[in-house]
Amino acid sequence: MNDYYLTDVWRKAIAWLIDHGVIMNDSMVQTVSDYSYILSLNENTIVISCQIFLAELIINEHREKFEEALASVVHHPVTIKVIKGDDMNRNTNKKIDNIEVFYHTQCDKNYNFENFIVGRSNIQAQVSALTVANNPGLAYNPLFIYGNSGLGKTHLLNAIGNKVRELFPHFKIGFISGLDFVEGVASSIKNHTINDFKKQFQDLDILLVDDIQFIAGKEKTHEIFFSIFNGLVNAKKQICLTCDRLPKDIEGLEERIISRFNQGLNVNIEAPEYETSINILKKKLTLSTIQSIDDDVLSYIATNFSQDVRQLEGALNRLLFYAIDFASTNHITLDIAMEAFQGQVTDSNDDIDINIIKKAVCNYYGVTKQQLNSKIRTKNIAIPRQIAMYLCRKYLDLPYKDIGYNFGKRDHSTVINACDRVEEMIRKEPLYQKAIQEIEKGLK
Repeated sequence: MNDYYLTDVWRKAIAWLIDHGVIMNDSMVQTVSDYSYILSLNENTIVISCQIFLAELIINEHREKFEEALASVVHHPVTIKVIKGDDMNRNTNKKIDNIEVFYHTQCDKNYNFENFIVGRSNIQAQVSALTVANNPGLAYNPLFIYGNSGLGKTHLLNAIGNKVRELFPHFKIGFISGLDFVEGVASSIKNHTINDFKKQFQDLDILLVDDIQFIAGKEKTHEIFFSIFNGLVNAKKQICLTCDRLPKDIEGLEERIISRFNQGLNVNIEAPEYETSINILKKKLTLSTIQSIDDDVLSYIATNFSQDVRQLEGALNRLLFYAIDFASTNHITLDIAMEAFQGQVTDSNDDIDINIIKKAVCNYYGVTKQQLNSKIRTKNIAIPRQIAMYLCRKYLDLPYKDIGYNFGKRDHSTVINACDRVEEMIRKEPLYQKAIQEIEKGLK
C-alpha cells in the first residue's frame, strides 16, 4: 500500500475526529498525529502503529469512533488493530538475544537533508546538523537543537541518522524519544535489567534523542542518562538532541546534565519566514495531483499559517482536500482558498499597537525606533518609516494626524503620501510585497 495514501487516510480520519469532537484538545491531536500512523490497510482491517503508550491509550479508549472515522474515509466498514511499533526496525520495545532494545535502529527515510527546506529561520541548525553527520563524534558533541514544536527538529535528527548511515554504513545508530527513554528506564528497573539497558546504548556510535525535555524531573532517569551520556562522549561517540527550549529553561533538569548539554553546540530553529514558507509549500505541491495554484494563494497560506512547518503543511493539506473533494478542480484560486479556510483565519488586531508595529519593522530592517521618529530621510530609514506608517493605518485605523504625531510629530500629509507610496510599491514590486507580508506575519 502506498505510504502517501496511508498517511492521507490517517490525516483525514484525524480531521473527522476533530470535527466530531472526539479528539478535544491540541495535546491529544498532537499525540495521535506525531506518535501513531497506519502501518497497513488490508481488506477490512487497518493496523495502527503507536510509538508511545499515550497514543495507544487514546485510540483504544475511542476505538469505535476511530473505526467510524476511518470507515468514512475508505468508504467501507473497518476494524482497527493497534500495535506498539512495527516489524520494520521501528519497534521501540523489541527483543534481540533476550535483551530489550528500546531505540530505533533505522531513521525515517522520508526525512533527509535533500528535502529539508533551508531559510534564515533554520540555516544554523541545518548547517550544524550536516556538519555533525559528516563528522560524527568530532564536531559539536552534543549537538542540541531547540525550538517550538513543528519547526523541523525531528526532520533534522532523522536526516543526521540517514546521512551517517549513508557515509558510515558500519556505524551503529540509535534513535529514541525522550518519552521512550523514560519508559525504558522504568521497564528495565522493574525487570532488573538496567545494566543491559545501559549497555545497549553504550555500544552505539551515534545516539539521537528527540524531545529530551521529557526526562526532566525523573531522578533515576537522570542518573542513567548521565552515565550513558558520559560514556558515549568520552568514547568520541556522537550525541544529538532536540528539545522545545534551551537546557537552562528545562525545569526539573539536574545542573550536571544542563552543563553537559551546554558543552557542545546549541542551535535554534524559529518559525519559517515568508520566503521559506513559500518554498516549503512549493516543495509539498510537487507531491500532489494539483496541476496549478495561483501565487496569491501561496502568499495567503504563508502569511496566515506560518507559525510552524506542521501548521503550514496542515493548511496546504486542508486546501488540497477541499479543492479535490469539494471544489472538484485542479486549479486553485484565492477564492477557493478563502472558502477552504473560512472561519480559520481571523483579522483580530486587539493585541497590536504602534509600538508593536514599530518593533516588527525595526527588527526586519535592522533600524531603531529613534531612527523611525527622526528627521533622517535616507532611503534605508525612509522606506521602513513609510511601511510602519502604512501598517499603523491598515491595522489600527488611526487618523493620519495621530500616526504622524507618533513618528516625530510629522504632518498628516506626510503620512498620506507614505501610505500612497507603499500601496503603489506593493502593486509594482513583488519583493516589496513579500517584505510587508513577512512583517505582517510577525505581527500575527
